[in-house]
Amino acid sequence: MKKEEQPNNPLHGKTLEMILNHLVAHFGWKQLGLIININSFNHEPSIKSSLKFLRKTPWARKKVEDLYLEVVSREPGE
Repeated sequence: MKKEEQPNNPLHGKTLEMILNHLVAHFGWKQLGLIININSFNHEPSIKSSLKFLRKTPWARKKVEDLYLEVVSREPGE
């Protein structure tokens, strides 16, 4: 069977780690923590601890994904 393609899904092919790295590069941890107020962004932030939290917390992951979509929609060439 052929893998199902998702041409209309802008997150298709993007890992949560890629999304988080993009947002940290764009905003920095401090600003990201102000936009999405979660402990893993505000207290000793790291990619590893943030990914662990986001993978088990659907509402937080949705906020991160939505913010990513907003950011890339404003960037040229994305």
